[in-house]
Amino acid sequence: MIENNATVDISSLNEKIERESAFVDILTAEINKVIVGQKEMVERLLIGLLGQGHILLEGVPGLAKTLAINTLSQAVHGSFSRIQFTPDLLPADVVGTMIYNMKVNDFSIKKGPIFANFVLADEINRAPAKVQSALLEAMQEKQVTIGDETFILDRPFLVMATQNPVEQEGTYPLPEAQVDRFMLKTVIDYPQMAHEQLIMRANLKGGFEKVNQVVSLEQIARAQAAVREVYMDEKIEKYILDIVFATRNPEKYNLPDLKPLINFGASPRGSINLAIAAKCYAFIKRRGYVIPEDVRAIVYDVLRHRIGITYEAEAENVTSEDIIQKIINEVEVP
Repeated sequence: MIENNATVDISSLNEKIERESAFVDILTAEINKVIVGQKEMVERLLIGLLGQGHILLEGVPGLAKTLAINTLSQAVHGSFSRIQFTPDLLPADVVGTMIYNMKVNDFSIKKGPIFANFVLADEINRAPAKVQSALLEAMQEKQVTIGDETFILDRPFLVMATQNPVEQEGTYPLPEAQVDRFMLKTVIDYPQMAHEQLIMRANLKGGFEKVNQVVSLEQIARAQAAVREVYMDEKIEKYILDIVFATRNPEKYNLPDLKPLINFGASPRGSINLAIAAKCYAFIKRRGYVIPEDVRAIVYDVLRHRIGITYEAEAENVTSEDIIQKIINEVEVP
């Protein structure tokens, strides 16, 4: 059973979280030297990092998706690798393989690009299912097996996979069960005109400022532990569960018109990730407790890829975002 308010000293917890989260502003400022105007994407990257989850980014080419995760890795001095997914990619190209070494007359292991703190899986829907599942297994288990040896992946370990919403010919859409393993799915849009002007100027000038290491991997590990301590009241837990259960049984939440539009609702991973992401959001806002606004700020990214819509919804141009919007407007806020 959850601790009650009497056993949780909110003020001392608040002080602790404020101390532990002091680096967030410094880290964000460092990333913003290079990433202009994509505030939401940077925030979601930090939530993925602190919540030990992974992110699926959808956006047209040229929106600084690669640059964002590379900049983050430089700012925390983590290792970075980029895997360009193509139809001829093999699982061994991602996780590594065993190579015969003639000198010693034995096999040696060559590790793949998955062995890094930050992994960019570019255009994940361009590679066949075998490769996708090799990556997703590493994401889920945080370990890789090559031959008969198992290797634990470095911590922190963050995968940011990108999907291109245009040019769907020759792509392999991720199955629902695999998409569910991503903590967040963030859809990014074009920058505003003023921001694009700054991007254009920086490129014409010959590049952006150099990114310095401002946070250590040890600080990130401490912050990941501190995030779990952020206080979540039972009322907030109930609010999260109401939102998730409304995706499964909308008629019980006074939303009978959603029933024919939803093929399947969010899985228990939805509730878990919504709770973790809300704690991370509170941490980023330097608060030791979760409020309903934290849940509402992150709910679209956590649930948009976890709700299956029916053909009827597609025919009526109803998206999973529209469904989430109706649910959060209806579900009672604590």
